[in-house]
Amino acid sequence: MARRTTKAKPKSKAASKDAGRPRFGQRMRRLFWRSVMIVSVVVLAAVALGRIANPPTTAYMFGEARRLGGVEQQWVPMTGIAAVMVRSVVAAEDANFCQHWGFDVAAIRLAIAEGSNRGASTLTQQTVKNVYLWHGRNYIRKALEAGMTPLVEAMWPKRRILEVYLNVAEFDEGVFGVHAAAQHYFGVGADALGAQQAAQLAAVLPSPKTRSASRPGNSLKKRAAQIRSGAETIKADGRADCFES
Repeated sequence: MARRTTKAKPKSKAASKDAGRPRFGQRMRRLFWRSVMIVSVVVLAAVALGRIANPPTTAYMFGEARRLGGVEQQWVPMTGIAAVMVRSVVAAEDANFCQHWGFDVAAIRLAIAEGSNRGASTLTQQTVKNVYLWHGRNYIRKALEAGMTPLVEAMWPKRRILEVYLNVAEFDEGVFGVHAAAQHYFGVGADALGAQQAAQLAAVLPSPKTRSASRPGNSLKKRAAQIRSGAETIKADGRADCFES
């Protein structure tokens, strides 16, 4: 008996066209990874640029300038900032600055144990937040901050991190940077600050809108005394070597 053969029906042009297209899920995955690559390149470029270029403003500073009609700020290099001021900020905000890679694990553990995040944010994290991100408690911002902090630590010298931080930190409403703060509170430049003045300036940083370095209350005086002692200690025990050598 002769075999009967059947011819396969030719595929329609529409079916052939659809077969050559990537599926929706594949397109979305490609778009996702392409977006990740673009964002990664932009972030790397921004961090690399920040090593040599001074940020003209920040998102928070820009917002405050719009709200207040202007802000006080003048950029000064590290050579124009009194060494005791730099040590005072480190003593106040991140005493182990020279010993970590962006995250102070011991401080984080202590903060978790106490049920608070006070003292857990390093100067590098604060610099990333101030320069590249925005203020406020937000999981997206915290995730971006966590991703960018090691990059800044890897690409910037410790001294540069402090230089940028000291020039963009808020010291009073509308007063940004240590030079503007020194003039605002004491009528001197950042290079002429004394140990007590530096300690009082560093003491206002956690809450610059509610504290005054030139009219300190009892709690700020007590905190300034601790900072002044801490600044002397980190100089003596070598914890200032990474930004003073």
